[in-house]
Formats: sequence, structure tokens, C-alpha cells
Amino acid sequence: MSKVKKRVLVIVVAILVIGLAIGTKYLVDVEAYKSQVAALQIEDFNLAEVPDGTYTGAYDARFIKVKVQVDVKDHRISHIALIQHENGKGSPAEAIIPKVIEAQSLEVDTISGATNSSRVILKSIEIALSKTS
Repeated sequence: MSKVKKRVLVIVVAILVIGLAIGTKYLVDVEAYKSQVAALQIEDFNLAEVPDGTYTGAYDARFIKVKVQVDVKDHRISHIALIQHENGKGSPAEAIIPKVIEAQSLEVDTISGATNSSRVILKSIEIALSKTS
């Protein structure tokens, strides 16, 4: 076998090994992300205990990162701004924000096809409102 063929073979093997390592890490990260989102406990809140103000909450679930700003006036959620939503294909989940405002609760249905992003948005809102005490 010539030196050129050996070098090409070494390069191909190196690329395959690197690709396998990257693929394995990605699969491990995906499983960890799925477990993290599945384990999310979203607790509702008592708006009567939430003073007027603007509250920020964030949650990072590896592949989905959300940061919200929640405005409360007269013990009601008056506005929720989505400051950050890194989501892959989960942008339809942003439709959950008007549902939360209308219901004045986190006990709303998630958006079909964007369940994980919906859950991370809800968790971010919960975190924001839990900073009120």
C-alpha cells in the first residue's frame, strides 16, 4: 500500500471516529434533555399573593432555553414578554402565552407539536412568579 493510500485511510478512519464520538455525545444529550423536560414539575401560583411588579424567569433545558418577563398588576398577569426562546422547531409553543394570560393560570393545555417548548415556557413563568415573595 502506498504512503498516499495509507494517509487517506488514516484520515478516513479519524473522520469516522470523530463522527462517531460527536454522534454519541449528541444522542446522550438528547436523552438527558428528554428526561429533564419529562421530569418538569410545573406548579401553579396564587395571584392573590403576587404583588404588582415585573418579574423575570428563565429555564434552560439544553435544547430549549426560555427567558420571560411577567408583568403583574392588581393581582393579575397583565403581560408576558418572551425575551428568549431558543427552541429548534418549537416556536409554535409561543401561542401558550395568551392562554396563560387568559386563564390567569399555568394550568393550560400545551401546544400540540411543541409540547416540550410549551412546558419550558410554563416553567419559566412559574420561576418568574416564584420570585415574588
